[in-house]
Amino acid sequence: MKQHSSSCVQNQAPILKIIKPLLLEKHTVLEVGSGTGQHAIYFAEKMPHLSWQASDQVQYLSSVNAWINEAKLNNTPPAINLDVTQAWPALEFDVIFSANTTHIMSWEMVVDFFQGVGKSLSENGLFILYGPFNYNAQYTSQSNANFDQWLKDRDRQSAIRDFEKLNTLAQ
Repeated sequence: MKQHSSSCVQNQAPILKIIKPLLLEKHTVLEVGSGTGQHAIYFAEKMPHLSWQASDQVQYLSSVNAWINEAKLNNTPPAINLDVTQAWPALEFDVIFSANTTHIMSWEMVVDFFQGVGKSLSENGLFILYGPFNYNAQYTSQSNANFDQWLKDRDRQSAIRDFEKLNTLAQ
């Protein structure tokens, strides 16, 4: 069943503006946590030179694949099941992209996620992570502070992550 996210619609053009110049020389993208599937289709349509491999946990694949099947693009294969805490497929990608994922994962899952990225990213590959972040352990806005509290009320292991800690993991 095809799901829809208004936040995907709101942020897809600003994200594209930033990532498109970075991906001109790239060929393969793994999107981790494709969610509804909207970003996969939008970015694959706008950058047809890329093979955009969507992925998510099994419970989200029906929506992702519904978007893929409806779009009928040549550069979006069926989404694959990827749980960041389990073994990743033995595939290599020029780019790994993920939007709005680390704040809904436990810290242990974030660590597993980054380890998987390290194993699946090609030499000179690019890891692109979009989402809300704290900088120097400070919220960037009151709305992010409110969102972080909402996340923690929903799941005490969720939180807006500190950019510096994520950057250290990525090294």
